Amino acid sequence: METNDRTHDRYDAAASRSGNPATAATTAIPVPDPGALAALARRVRGPVLAPGDDGYDAERSGFQVAHRHRPAVLVGAACAGDVAAAVGFAREHGLPVAVQATGHGLSAATDGGLLISTRRMAGVRVDAAAGTARVEAGAVWGRVVEEAARHGLAPLNGSSPGVGVISYTLGGGVGVLARTFGFAADQVRSIDLVTADARQRHLTAASDPELFGALLGGGHGLGVVTAMEFGLLPVARLYGGQLVFGAERIDDALAAYLRWTETVPDTLTSSVALITYPDLPQLPASLRGRSLAQIRIAYTGSVEEGERLVAPLRAVGPLAADDLREMPYSESHTIHRDPSDPHAYLGDNALLSGLDTAALCRVARLTGPDAPVMCVVQLNHLGGVLAAPSAAHAVGHRDARFALRVLSPLDPGNPASDLRTAQALHESALAEVAPWRLGRSVNFLLGDHGKRADAAAVARSAHGDDLHRRLAALKAAHDPADLFRFHPLAAARPAGDAASSTSVAGDGHAEAP
Repeated sequence: METNDRTHDRYDAAASRSGNPATAATTAIPVPDPGALAALARRVRGPVLAPGDDGYDAERSGFQVAHRHRPAVLVGAACAGDVAAAVGFAREHGLPVAVQATGHGLSAATDGGLLISTRRMAGVRVDAAAGTARVEAGAVWGRVVEEAARHGLAPLNGSSPGVGVISYTLGGGVGVLARTFGFAADQVRSIDLVTADARQRHLTAASDPELFGALLGGGHGLGVVTAMEFGLLPVARLYGGQLVFGAERIDDALAAYLRWTETVPDTLTSSVALITYPDLPQLPASLRGRSLAQIRIAYTGSVEEGERLVAPLRAVGPLAADDLREMPYSESHTIHRDPSDPHAYLGDNALLSGLDTAALCRVARLTGPDAPVMCVVQLNHLGGVLAAPSAAHAVGHRDARFALRVLSPLDPGNPASDLRTAQALHESALAEVAPWRLGRSVNFLLGDHGKRADAAAVARSAHGDDLHRRLAALKAAHDPADLFRFHPLAAARPAGDAASSTSVAGDGHAEAP
């Protein structure tokens, strides 16, 4: 991951020539002197690292390896006090702040500034009597699912056990049982937050409804969340798995799937993924070089009723695979089978009011075996409890019926022209669904979106104009110096404000297809 990243090697070489690795790309960001760093190190429990220090490269790297933070100062926070000290130091020295737990949703890499790594803060505590879980900033969903399952409970997690809980939830959280129980953000009871003035605050809907609600669905940009408490659901098992169709049945399967989504109950959450696997020897023979449509099912009702519900899909024709079964909820990650190894990728998405078969089939052809780069397309069926209105939280476009995602795995050393090819293909695919497009999902933005020329438009599209203006006002009030600026989904400044309109980078996506 480190030695093969030619893009980063070129950065390091350029930085070396400039004599200052922390400021080679962003000369306006100051670099604290060694004495100041030593003073910070005495105040915190975790490590304080600078470029060239042992452990710096490992600490700044995450699941997304196409882009990495290159901070001037890196604080490996071990507790909320470390986070507060780091924010205070950044404020004192004029350093912008980025945050990373697992790095799944890295959306704007920082050059210079201060990075807070929260992966050491991985505590998870389940209160079975209250039906709640309290997690620290670096906790991942796999650990929460495991702890909750001991008590016959389940969180509203996404499909990947390695995704960070906090950033997923701040983006709204569209998960395995989304249609049945709604957004993960709607289950949150309290948030511990370090604001731009380095204060540690405990927020609830009663204590600070505006700030609490803005964090839930608004993404990052208003502070650093150090802990969160949320409700769990009494779900111990489900009926789920995949129905897989080969290339000759893809169009028929897509048509049947869209018809089928009009009939299913809210207790069934599903998606369909379109993948053309490369012909590589390390892949199983059943996948190598094949184009497949994988319909993923998660149903909280009985096996018998689940079998009845999926019968119209099985009737499409011969299946390449069918592993629908009853499973403990702790195995819910096997439904999507997300990759667990760090890799490079680029992605985009659209939230849709509807969709027709012809448009979806055109997307399948554009991104299929003849595409210039490999694509993974996923269509999530939304609605159900997700559509329940909430003026309290900042989740945008609750009325969306589908989420369409396009993702391309990349070689970290690919030249910029290859990355542009992938982005152009994604734009072409999403153009096919333009008549139904409502905006974007915070959770499903993948790649270095903070560096896009249209980053401000991306932010607006995630929330809609009215909600975006509300978030902009809160951003101006709580972070007037724009300390947290490395995330394209932070509320843009009000018109006329000269400060940056971006904010904190984190782990924003819910699940990789």
